[in-house]
Amino acid sequence: MSTSSKGEKDVNPLPSISVAKFGGTSVGTLEAMQQSAAVIEQNPQTRLIVISACAGVTNHLVALAKGISDPDVRQAKLDAINAIHQAILQQLPDCQNTQAAVEHWHLAIAEYAEKAAIIPDTALTDALVACGELISTHIFTHLLNSRGITALRVDARELLRTDSQFGCAQPDPQQTRTQCHDQLLPHLATHRVVTQGFIGADAHGQTTTLGRGGSDYSAALFAEAVDAESLAIWTDVPGIYTTDPRIAEQARPISEISFSEASEMATFGAKILHPSTLLPAVRQHIPVFVGAARAPEQGGTWIREQARSAPLFRAVALRRNQTMVTLTSLNMFHAYGFLAKVFEVLARFEISVDLITTSEVSVALTLDQTNTQGDAPQLPQAAIAELTQLCHVEICENLAVVALIGNDMNHTAGATAPVFSALAQHKLRMICYGASNHNVCVVVEDDDATQVVQRLHADLFE
Repeated sequence: MSTSSKGEKDVNPLPSISVAKFGGTSVGTLEAMQQSAAVIEQNPQTRLIVISACAGVTNHLVALAKGISDPDVRQAKLDAINAIHQAILQQLPDCQNTQAAVEHWHLAIAEYAEKAAIIPDTALTDALVACGELISTHIFTHLLNSRGITALRVDARELLRTDSQFGCAQPDPQQTRTQCHDQLLPHLATHRVVTQGFIGADAHGQTTTLGRGGSDYSAALFAEAVDAESLAIWTDVPGIYTTDPRIAEQARPISEISFSEASEMATFGAKILHPSTLLPAVRQHIPVFVGAARAPEQGGTWIREQARSAPLFRAVALRRNQTMVTLTSLNMFHAYGFLAKVFEVLARFEISVDLITTSEVSVALTLDQTNTQGDAPQLPQAAIAELTQLCHVEICENLAVVALIGNDMNHTAGATAPVFSALAQHKLRMICYGASNHNVCVVVEDDDATQVVQRLHADLFE
């Protein structure tokens, strides 16, 4: 199927470029890679291909980045990574250059892992974890060429420019566009270009990462930079569902959804998309297709500026591993300036706030964004110390955010009645409603989260 849906742009010297991103399970084995290659063959407009690390590799790399002092345990991780890659290479035609490149990066992983065992470091973590994508793109480019698809590998660190916030770096779209026009566009007319998702480089050339799941974001940034006609996110499920099918068996696929709805779903934990993916697509009006590389004939979900239908309830999303901070002070009572002081502290420590509720003497908020290692959001001790001078600080972890996504929620009488009826038997730690027309959010104990999602889905969608 073709994933292009826009007319040709005069500013683009190449006809109808489409960008395709393939996730880890889509490149985790030779069979999966062959299926992904077949998708590319069937879509001539797919010129730029963004690849994740092979399934399972990033988890091993994250474990190594945290520091493993036992050399035998460390070697077992290294062997597991090597086994994943060699299992694919051994089934492909021999290519000395590819084998040499893979061995080079395996040696780099071992060196980084040894350093991490002594002193773990955020910059070292990014350099280490990025090796997964750097290796998978060598292998996938070789596979494409072996199938007769003229393919060229380009290092994303030459294209995607970011700041130096290791673990969750912020991209520079303008610099990225400049680099892509210089380093990428000249090749797209004659080659399918394969590059890495998730990784970039700062102004000093140091490897950075966009945070866990950032390959989607990379693909959208590249699509924006080359004025792509469309972006396809190829994963292991045929589109976006009303909730995670692994949680609710009756979850059903959604054929079309708006940017606003999809952004809410991604923000609140729908694993099909990285939270930031849609920002570049929205800026450039690029439609996004989500489908399964192993079964493209099943179709998928189109994400557009406007969907043809806008139901009151569209989907239920779940985000685990949440941290809630409650700040209490009698100085808040009939006073002004307290929240300004709190947010000044949070801004200085680059702490992003997600949900927030207030009362006369307290404010509760959840922290946004996990890092590359997938850890729960944390308040730095220095930030806690400063906040403690203003108020009492209580931190609660092992929480989850459940978000009901829809349309015109705060303009529809009785919209929340069935929601809270479904949640009547569950303890809610926080409720957020009204700030967005597209969601109702509750914070619950992580142990209750699965049941909460199942109950909401059963009552509202089944």
